[in-house]
Amino acid sequence: MKIKAVILAGGKGTRLGVLTIKRAKPAVPFGGKYRIIDFALSNCVNSNVFDVLVLTQYRPHSLNDHIGKGRPWDLDRSFTGGVRMLQPFQGNFDTDWYAGTADAVAQNLNFVRQGRPEYVLILSGDHIYEMDYDMLVQYHRDKGADATVCTIRVPLDEASRFGIVDTDKDLRVTDFVEKPAAPPGNLANMGVYVFDYSVLERVLQEDQADPDSEHDFGKNILPKMVADHMNIFAYPYGGYWIDVGTIDAYWEAHMDLLSSPPSLNLNDRTWVIHTRSEERPPVRIGADTRIIDSMITDGSVIGAGAVIERSIFSPGVFVGPGAVIRESVILNDAYIEAGARIDRALVDKIAVIGKNARVGSWQDMGDLKITSVGKNSRIPPEFTVGAGSIIGADCTHESFAGFRDMNVPAGSDVEFASRIRK
Repeated sequence: MKIKAVILAGGKGTRLGVLTIKRAKPAVPFGGKYRIIDFALSNCVNSNVFDVLVLTQYRPHSLNDHIGKGRPWDLDRSFTGGVRMLQPFQGNFDTDWYAGTADAVAQNLNFVRQGRPEYVLILSGDHIYEMDYDMLVQYHRDKGADATVCTIRVPLDEASRFGIVDTDKDLRVTDFVEKPAAPPGNLANMGVYVFDYSVLERVLQEDQADPDSEHDFGKNILPKMVADHMNIFAYPYGGYWIDVGTIDAYWEAHMDLLSSPPSLNLNDRTWVIHTRSEERPPVRIGADTRIIDSMITDGSVIGAGAVIERSIFSPGVFVGPGAVIRESVILNDAYIEAGARIDRALVDKIAVIGKNARVGSWQDMGDLKITSVGKNSRIPPEFTVGAGSIIGADCTHESFAGFRDMNVPAGSDVEFASRIRK
C-alpha cells in the first residue's frame, strides 16, 4: 500500500499577529521545544508514512532551516521516500502564487504522482494533534471511498469558523458547507483528507479548468464531490485537535499542555513528537525560586527569587531575580530583566522585557486577553504594557517615547503607535 503525504505549509497565518510577521504559521514555535509542523510530520512517520511533500509559500526560510533534509523525523532518504520542500516556481508556463489549497497540490501534481502512490494524504501543517494515519487510510479502504474527510465535534458557537459536514448513518457525507454563517451542525472538517490518487488527479484537473473556482479543497473540491454523489466518507476523530489560528487559541493550546492530566500528552513514548532540537545546557534555577505547573526547556536560566506559574519557556530564556511570570508563553532567548512581571502574555524570540516592566494583566479584561510582544522588541524599564496590547517586531525604546507616564494603554498596537499616542 503506497501512501504519499502532502503537507500544506504555506499559509501566512495573519491572525497569529506578531508570531507570523517573520515566519510562516507552521514554523511558529510550540510547546517549548517544537514547531507547529512537527505534529503533522511526526504523525506521518509514527504512521509509517515516509514519503512526504511539504508545500511552502509565505516566508519559508525558517521552515526550510527547521526541516532541512528531515533527519529528526527519519525522512533523510536518498532514493525512495523522504521529505521534499516545494515552493511556487516559474517553468515553461507562467505560474503564480498558489491560489488555494487545491491549486497548491495541482501545481505540484507531477511530484505527487512520483512513485505511483495509491493514496494521498492531504494535511494541514498548522494544527496540533496526534493521529494514526495508517488507521485512517485503512478506514478509507474499507469504506471504498473516493475521499475521506476527518471530522471532529466543535462547540456550536464556534462552528461558523469551520467547514461543516453532514452524514448519513453509514458516515457517508451528504452535505458539506464551508464556514456557514448559520451552521446547520457542529461536525467540523479538520482539514485532513485521504484521496485515491486517481480520484485526486481527476478532481484537481476539473477544478483547474473551472474559471469560477477558488481552487480550495474546503470551498470547492469537496462540496462539488458531494454534489456529484461521489463516495465521500467522514472519519470521526475523538482525540485532541486544535487549529492554533489566533493568538488566543495559541495561548489556550499551551495552557492545555499544563492541565492535569494534559489534553495532549507529550510524554507518551509510544507516539513521540520529533523535532530538530537545539544543543543547550541544562536549566539553571536560582535560590528561593518558585516554579509551579510549568514547562522549562533547556538553556533557560532563572534568577533567585523568581516566580514562574503555569508558563512555558522555549530554549534559552533568561529570567532575572525577582521577576514574576504567570500563564505566559516565552519563546527562545527572550530576556526578562529583574523585577519584571508578565501576566497572560506571549513574548517572542529575543525580546527583552526591561527591569521592573509590567506586561499584560492578571485581571479579567473582558474581550482583551493575551498581550503579545514581537520578535526582537525591547520593552523599556519601568514601562507598563496593558492587557491585549500588541508590540510588533523590532520595536525599540524609541517606539515608546510618546506614551504618557510610561504606560501603554490596554489594547494598544505599538506598530502603529503614531496613531494612538496622546
